[in-house]
Amino acid sequence: MFGKSIKLFKLFGFEVKVDLSWIFIAVLIAWSLATYFPFLYKNLSIQTYWLMGIVGAIGLFISIIFHELSHSLVARRFGIPMKGITLFIFGGVSEMGEEPPNAKAEFWMAIMGPVSSVFLGLIFYGIYSQALRINWPVPVIGTFHYLAGLNGLLAVFNLLPAFPLDGGRVLRAILWSLKKNFRWATRVASGVGSTFGFLMILWGLFNVVIRGNFIGGIWWFLIGMFLQSSAKMSYQQIVIRKALEGEVVRRFMVSDPMTVEPSITIRQLVEDYIYKYHMKMFPVVHADKLLGCVSTKQVQETSREEWDQKTVRELASQCSTENTIGPQADAMEALSKMNRTGSSRLIVVEGDHVVGMIALKDMLKFLSLKVELDEK
Repeated sequence: MFGKSIKLFKLFGFEVKVDLSWIFIAVLIAWSLATYFPFLYKNLSIQTYWLMGIVGAIGLFISIIFHELSHSLVARRFGIPMKGITLFIFGGVSEMGEEPPNAKAEFWMAIMGPVSSVFLGLIFYGIYSQALRINWPVPVIGTFHYLAGLNGLLAVFNLLPAFPLDGGRVLRAILWSLKKNFRWATRVASGVGSTFGFLMILWGLFNVVIRGNFIGGIWWFLIGMFLQSSAKMSYQQIVIRKALEGEVVRRFMVSDPMTVEPSITIRQLVEDYIYKYHMKMFPVVHADKLLGCVSTKQVQETSREEWDQKTVRELASQCSTENTIGPQADAMEALSKMNRTGSSRLIVVEGDHVVGMIALKDMLKFLSLKVELDEK
C-alpha cells in the first residue's frame, strides 16, 4: 500500500510514520482551506487564511493519529501485534502484524476508531462553543469549528460498511460471528467495499461530467479507486495468509542453491552466472562459509573497464536481514520481506552457512494450487 515513509516519533510504544504522499496531501489541504475560509470569514488577511489552513492541516494530522491510535490500543488489549501507524494520501492505517483472533476483537478494534473521532469532534466543538461565547478571535473560532466538523465527517465516512474501512470491519465481525467463517466474512465484506468504491467512482464521474465540479469529482473518483483496490487487496491478503498459515521457509527452498566463489572476476560473474542463471543476486561462498552477497546493481555501479581486474570479493557486501531468512521462519514473513524489498529471491541461512534459496515463483505456484483446491 505504501511507498517510502518517514519515521516521526513513538507514541505509547507505537511507531508513527508518514508516507511521502501525505506530505503532498497536507500541502494541498492547507491550500484548499486557505482558499475556502475566505468564503466563511470575510475581511481577514491572506496571511491569516493561510495560517488557518496550516493549523487546520495540523489538526487533521492530530485527528488521524488519534483515530489510528485508538485502533492500536484496543488491538494491544486483545493481544494483536501492531507494527505502527502510517499516514498516507487518503488518511492513516494501523499496521497489524496478524489478523484479529476472533470476531469480538475485530468489532471492538474497528468501532473504536469512529468512536474516538466522535469524542475528539465533541472536544473541538466544545472549544468552539466556548470561544464563540467569550468572543475569541474569528480565526480561532473558525479553525476549531472546522476541526469539529472534520472529525464528525471522519467518523461518518469510516462507518460506511465498506471494507477495509472501519464500518466494513464491523460488518465483517458481525458476519464472522454469525457464520463462524472468517474467510467467507472477509469475502462478503470486501465485495461490499468494492461496490462502494465503484459507486464513488461513478459519483466522481457524475460530478466532473454533469455538474462541472472537477476538483470534487476527481477526489471522489480517486477515493473510489483506492477503496475498490484496497477491498480486493485485503481479501487477497487474507487468502494468502490462510494458505501459508503454518508453512515454513524450508518447505519452499531449493536446498542446493547456486553460489559464487569470491575469487572469480566480475566478468566471469556476469558471463557464467548472471547471464546463464538469470538471477539478480548470488551468495558469495568459500569453504562452505557465507562471505557476503553480490547483486546486479553492484555490477552496474562498476565500470566495465574494471570487470576483468576486480573480483567478486572486492564487489560483494555483507548480507543483511533484507535478503536473508532462516529455514524455520514463517513463509508469510518471507513473502512480506520480498514484497517490501522488491526482491524475488531470499538466501536461506543458518549461522554463516547457506542452506538454500527461496524464490517467489515457487511460493506463488504453491499458493495457486492450494487456493484452487480450497475453493473446490
